[in-house]
Amino acid sequence: MLEKKGTVVLERPASGEDECESEEIDEKNGNLSRELKPRVVSLLTLGSAVGTGLIIGSGSALAKGGPISLFIAYLFTGSLLCVVIFSLSEMASFAPMDKGFSGYLNRYVDPAFGFAAGWNYFLKYAIVLSANLTAFGLVIGYWRPDVNVGVWVTVLYVTVFCVNFLAVKYFGEIEALLTVFKLLVLVIVYITCLIITCGGAPNHTTTGFRYWRESGALPYLVGGGTGKFLGWWACVVQSIFGFMGSEMIGIVYGETANPKKTIPKSSMNVFFRIGFLYVFGVFILGLAISPVNSKLVHAHSTDANASPFVIAISSSGIKVLPNFVNAALLVFIISSANTDIYICSRQLYGLAKDGAAPKIFLLVNRFKVPVVGCVTGSLLGFLAYMNTKKSAATVFSYITSTVSVFGILNWFYILIAYINYDRAIKAKGISIDDIPFRMWFQPYAAYVTLFFVTIITFFNGYNAFIIKFHYKTFITSYIGVFANILMVIGYKLYFKTKFVKPSEISFRTRNEHEGEEA
Repeated sequence: MLEKKGTVVLERPASGEDECESEEIDEKNGNLSRELKPRVVSLLTLGSAVGTGLIIGSGSALAKGGPISLFIAYLFTGSLLCVVIFSLSEMASFAPMDKGFSGYLNRYVDPAFGFAAGWNYFLKYAIVLSANLTAFGLVIGYWRPDVNVGVWVTVLYVTVFCVNFLAVKYFGEIEALLTVFKLLVLVIVYITCLIITCGGAPNHTTTGFRYWRESGALPYLVGGGTGKFLGWWACVVQSIFGFMGSEMIGIVYGETANPKKTIPKSSMNVFFRIGFLYVFGVFILGLAISPVNSKLVHAHSTDANASPFVIAISSSGIKVLPNFVNAALLVFIISSANTDIYICSRQLYGLAKDGAAPKIFLLVNRFKVPVVGCVTGSLLGFLAYMNTKKSAATVFSYITSTVSVFGILNWFYILIAYINYDRAIKAKGISIDDIPFRMWFQPYAAYVTLFFVTIITFFNGYNAFIIKFHYKTFITSYIGVFANILMVIGYKLYFKTKFVKPSEISFRTRNEHEGEEA
């Protein structure tokens, strides 16, 4: 990884004139504040993606593919995510902006792609907010099944709604504290799983690599080698959901103090986050619990007891810790719901700044928080109340199933933006010394990653075609793809936009120490 000290100011001319101010000017006069401290940003980059996707969702993948398939899948998708995050970080440190992902696509690719990417990202978090609110109610229902889920949904809904109207520096401090707690919980759970594996639990059973030998790669849907491959692919698709939220740092960067220095430093956390929090986590999970454990196989993904870590701990004879993990899961959910509204509001702000959403979303309060965006971004949270009735809960499950494809499309858009950004850099002869942060093997790593991300996007609904065609699975798996295609084509036809050529983007470098143009 390379870190450079040159400062670059970016401009894109239109019709022979510069219609856009440089990002350096936006940084000073933009409506959003730059109050997130480097310490807070580092913690947010660590904890942004640690949620129910890992602590609960990994259980279904383990049951489908087995521990070896799960480990390799997380290692594979984790490698892809590293490239995505570093690509995003390079663009963000080179030309900081507060427009979210849509800003990079508008500048480097095509406004139509920026429009689609921005609304795709908004919809992903607007929908997943309702899922987190529901999960909060279901977890508390573990202790109080006599109280309607809607009561707990309302409690969390009101809480995170109010927190998002605070100044971003206070929001960041709250999320930083929640992140520290989440990391401590994961460390406790991982150590406990290692103790269970080594025979230190009350049942005194040493498992070692037994489950890797007995059922390391399980067949899924069909038998034989094809079934084992499908089992691994099921783990790949689930791991994408588990990693979702990692790209949130692209939004956080818009309110980061001294982004050209903060972003390169905080980006290096991605190795720890993916290597320890995820890859190591699923590795020891596969040692501590059998993928054919009856509690794991029959668990429901919406139940707190579906967590494979809880099942592993309770199956070993430990009595108190499972309740602690269930309680700690509430913090994971609170943090996720809190950031859902934050991301929605900032994304709407970015879209409005690029003219892809009504200008009313640019309205901020005295703390420089986009208030209209916060209100609008929280509206789809009302979908959580659908789970108070069984018939509506079925419809809700279909809606939330679309989240995964929205998430992987975010990765696709980031890589498309980076590849075009790299072409512009080369076309204008920008020296690597003027780029504050750059990953090894770029842009080749971005091309390879884009290939695999595209494959995952189009085959994420593989199970809709196995044995017989399942039209409901097909719709929920691909509706996001169709929606994005329609948004891109519709925007291009209506506004007659064109793809940005590398020659259309101008750069000027500035000496960091002297403050003069080079």
